[in-house]
Amino acid sequence: MNSNVIPTSPPRRSPNILITGTPGTGKTTTSEMVALAAGLEKVTVGDLVKERSLHDGYNEDFDTYWLNEDKVVDEMESMMAVGGICVDFHTCGFFPERWFDLVVVLRADTKNVYDRLEGRGYKANKINENVESEIMRVVLDEALESYQEDVVLVLDSNTVDDMETNVERIAVFVERFREEHQHIQ
Repeated sequence: MNSNVIPTSPPRRSPNILITGTPGTGKTTTSEMVALAAGLEKVTVGDLVKERSLHDGYNEDFDTYWLNEDKVVDEMESMMAVGGICVDFHTCGFFPERWFDLVVVLRADTKNVYDRLEGRGYKANKINENVESEIMRVVLDEALESYQEDVVLVLDSNTVDDMETNVERIAVFVERFREEHQHIQ
């Protein structure tokens, strides 16, 4: 096999979408709303990691699991090949590029991120790390390095109006994708 060949997924009738961003930018709510509005199956990677032990232990300092990326990719491979999946996760660089037809990076003002994480009861060090991550564009830069620029969509997620507009925009993408791929069996 030629090592320069990038494996591709079979054509899909329904797109796979990744909704990513720093914790506190609204990924979970947005992905739930997108899945409902567009008829996609929602997969929250954090829940999958916990439920199926796709980790290498627990990090007490940051109150989170040590993600095992290989286990996550192996677990998700078959579901992603089918299509029609809306994935919710705070990082993106380890997912195969072929999985996603749209990568949505949610951005929020750092005050909003701080307030949302504080409201969840996050530890101060975890809040500060995530606020700094949002300032430094860590997730956005990772998405731009990991995926073709034309599939990355950056959206503000500060208000309920932002979220509703974002959901409508993504749902239109899904509808157009399905129209363009309706011939696929």
